[in-house]
Amino acid sequence: MQRAEGRASVVFSHTRTPDGADVTTLARLAQSGSAKIRLPKVYDGVPVAVLLNTAGGITGGDRLSFAATLTSGCHAVITTQAAERAYRSQSGAGEVHNAVMAGDSATVEWLPQETMLFEHSHLDRSLTVDLSGSARFIGLEMVVLGREAMGETVTTCSFRDAWRIRRDGRLVYADTVRFGPDMAMLDHLATARGARAFATFVDCGPQAEGRLVQARDLVAALPVRAGVSAWNGQLVARFLSPGSRALRDSLITFLEAYRGASLPRVWHC
Repeated sequence: MQRAEGRASVVFSHTRTPDGADVTTLARLAQSGSAKIRLPKVYDGVPVAVLLNTAGGITGGDRLSFAATLTSGCHAVITTQAAERAYRSQSGAGEVHNAVMAGDSATVEWLPQETMLFEHSHLDRSLTVDLSGSARFIGLEMVVLGREAMGETVTTCSFRDAWRIRRDGRLVYADTVRFGPDMAMLDHLATARGARAFATFVDCGPQAEGRLVQARDLVAALPVRAGVSAWNGQLVARFLSPGSRALRDSLITFLEAYRGASLPRVWHC
């Protein structure tokens, strides 16, 4: 059967305008197959790269990769046009490989919308982040099991999500989530306690540990279960919710307050 394949990459560079303002501009864009990147017009000075999968979803045998590079001093937000969907797999896993590189003093925000896992889906995803010097990485991944509004129940699927963050070549954060094919494992207290929507947020930068109290105050006011920890120059928050709507609304509230900025407009479409 025909499978979807695609590769897309974007490079941002730092420039200074004649009046002395520092701006981030597009340096290079490449795309092939079903992987696309769009650059909508923004009005706050921080460029946004919107990732798209024109195949309409992922199933077994699909291969997609996205890469974003920011040179020193840049600031950009990477997001997705809509929720990504992992559909029933006849054989094998669909693969998505994401890579982010940021130069010294750059800030990259990896804020895709949710990934939806459907019955009998099989998704293997990775995120590799390479930071230099004082670069900052803010990242989020949200996973939803089935469509809540349709009353769907996912009992069998396989999912693996591996994060690796390095600073100046040294591994500083490694996290792998793996579950399935029997989804009953998420019902235990040590896993998701029956939650069907969950998310991980990471802030990896020089000031991350100092924001622990602020982050805990923010999540304490949310209508979902959440916990925050900070160590070794990074802050990590986990979110659990029985439904996707409550989690998405909570994440929007948390992200906009924590970052002090609105999310990209595609989040509100």
